[in-house]
Amino acid sequence: MSSSPSKILEVFDNPNSERDFVIRIDSSEFTCLCPLTGQPDFADIHIEYIADNFCVELKALKNYFWSYRNEGAFHEAVTNKILDDLVEAMNPRFIRLKAIFNVRGGVYTNIECEHRKDGWKPREVVSL
Repeated sequence: MSSSPSKILEVFDNPNSERDFVIRIDSSEFTCLCPLTGQPDFADIHIEYIADNFCVELKALKNYFWSYRNEGAFHEAVTNKILDDLVEAMNPRFIRLKAIFNVRGGVYTNIECEHRKDGWKPREVVSL
């Protein structure tokens, strides 16, 4: 597996595809460039998903994030692009992605988007 920027999201077989379970991934090292100024934008990325047949491989995800380092992208567009690419690679039952961008000029941007597979319904919440 490569240790360089890559747009390839590698996946592996879900070891427990018969069960809904939540996978949470957090990354504090996402960087892209402002498409207007060329200045760097930094974000924490939070992913929660329920896999179907495939899970995303973490080093591939890290290299995927790295591939944005020198690309200009609006926060809203890059957050939705990441979600779309994860959906294309894994076809999960459910996925939510939240990007929390660092302050710039006194303005904070948080983008949250999600995808649900057709026909998938969340399990009932159990409160103990």
